[in-house]
Amino acid sequence: MSKDFNIHEAAFDISSFAIQSMLYEVACAPSPGLVSVISTGAHNDMNHYTFIDSTCALIKYLTLCVEEGFCSKESRELLKYIRPIGIEGEKQMFKKTSGVNTHKGMLFLMGIACVATGKAIHDKRQFTDIPEIIKAMCEGLVEKELYPLKEEVKKYESLEELSRQRKLSYGEKLYLLYNTEGIRGEVERGLPIIFKFALDFYEENSCLTQNDRLVNTLLGIMQYSEDSNVLHRHSKEILSEVQERARYIISIGGMNTVGGKQAIRDLDIDFTNRRISPGGSADLLAVTVFFSLVKEYFDTNNLE
Repeated sequence: MSKDFNIHEAAFDISSFAIQSMLYEVACAPSPGLVSVISTGAHNDMNHYTFIDSTCALIKYLTLCVEEGFCSKESRELLKYIRPIGIEGEKQMFKKTSGVNTHKGMLFLMGIACVATGKAIHDKRQFTDIPEIIKAMCEGLVEKELYPLKEEVKKYESLEELSRQRKLSYGEKLYLLYNTEGIRGEVERGLPIIFKFALDFYEENSCLTQNDRLVNTLLGIMQYSEDSNVLHRHSKEILSEVQERARYIISIGGMNTVGGKQAIRDLDIDFTNRRISPGGSADLLAVTVFFSLVKEYFDTNNLE
């Protein structure tokens, strides 16, 4: 049965930024270990076209997420209203990709970014208020969703047994293994890695070509990101290596220098061979681009 939707014009504008940002992320190269227009990176089950298919499948759901922000509800109430949208979007993503997980983490992050932006526009707030809206939306998320797992695992002989009895997400498993709060902790803090670092870093690199600017910002984010994809597929030691190597490349100029560019190409070859894929950092790159476009939208439309 078809549904009729009443959508604000601004919701189409903002969701188009989300789609643009996701397509930008998968287009840039070399992106160490990641899928791009020239490589499948550390993956053998997806390519650039898989990501295009997946991104297009999410247009409707990201638009609906923005629209959820156009309401009089308190910010702290919004997360429960977009969860069903996210669940349905995830189903459509898997249907489009024949079961390949291209954007599950991205959908969670971008969905929150979209509804928070819609809420800021609706409430006539400033762009700089968006982190506070995200904090309010996600307040108590870690305590509610992760803390109880420590007690629950005590009822079982092992984490593996708990996983068999109740399908745990990657984030839940990593919390139990490493006590890392992952993206839940990041959104509960208002995405500081984006609003206190990546947005400024992306702006500072505006003199580069769009491709090089994206790659350099990816490396910048990799320095600090507790990348759940790396942790899940590898270990804390490998994550530390990823951060340190990104830090070194940025210190020698990254995409601004000949040596930095060569170091990134070498890193891509190494990560691809070792199946290291910093997918969490890639998601943060896309959301960084999204908020850069949103900020420009606020400025252009005098919403500040």
